[in-house]
Amino acid sequence: MSVYYTTPVDKRLANIPKLCKKAGQRLKCFDYYNAHNDNARPTCRHFDISPQTFYRWKERYNLQHLESLPFPAQACGGQASYSVELVKAVLELREQYPRWGKDKLVILLQHQGFDSSASMIGRVLRKLREQGLLREPIANHISARKRQRQCPYAVGKPKGYQAKEPGDIVEIDTMDARLLPGIILKHFTARDIVSRQDSLGAHTRATSHTAFSFIDTLRRRMPFPTKSIQVDGRSEFQDAFERECQRRGIKPFFLPACAPKLKGHLERAQRAHTEGFYEVTDSNFGVLN
Repeated sequence: MSVYYTTPVDKRLANIPKLCKKAGQRLKCFDYYNAHNDNARPTCRHFDISPQTFYRWKERYNLQHLESLPFPAQACGGQASYSVELVKAVLELREQYPRWGKDKLVILLQHQGFDSSASMIGRVLRKLREQGLLREPIANHISARKRQRQCPYAVGKPKGYQAKEPGDIVEIDTMDARLLPGIILKHFTARDIVSRQDSLGAHTRATSHTAFSFIDTLRRRMPFPTKSIQVDGRSEFQDAFERECQRRGIKPFFLPACAPKLKGHLERAQRAHTEGFYEVTDSNFGVLN
């Protein structure tokens, strides 16, 4: 004959403070199961759980010893499992190293004797941030990284814009041509992506004025009008170059930095110029992209 608990669930849970409130739902499930002749089907329908879940609970827990029911606090929505000492240590280290994340802080905490994981430290940081105790450092903008410039006229190429006729999109870029030691020329390359026609130019400097003067070169050499120009974010394609494009009614499209795949036609043209001229001449020519 099996022994069955008739004590109310709430009173049984009160004697075991480590169990969370949701443990009562599972205990009620087993009470209902025992009260209906150990029939799992009506129990699953009544509590809206799957039979696989019920039998997993039944196999895992011993109802004669409720202390053995492993209901973790976090899984049941109770209090956090980390200690106050850990929170204080995380806050002190974060104030000392304001840019460090959980993966770095967990190493220092282990050296201090805390047995914690990176995910736990992440939860502590999130809790401190929600409570307003975690102050983020103020950026002083001394990084060497360049900021994204604001283009008053140029925009990114629209998604639906396609080059169908010569002159719809002309890609322009520069590269350094080393003639002799200490002598560097700025090699301008323009390629129409429809006709594959190139126009080249060389200057001692790459400025916005030399760049917009290269537009005159395009007008003289290419037998079709230039409707739009696609360039990257280099300084020579800013300021005066952009104003000149606006004055002539040419749409300048700017590409994001470090995106050579977006200008494949031009990269292939520069490779052809390098391999077909600079690398096979008798002079000390060299090219630095």
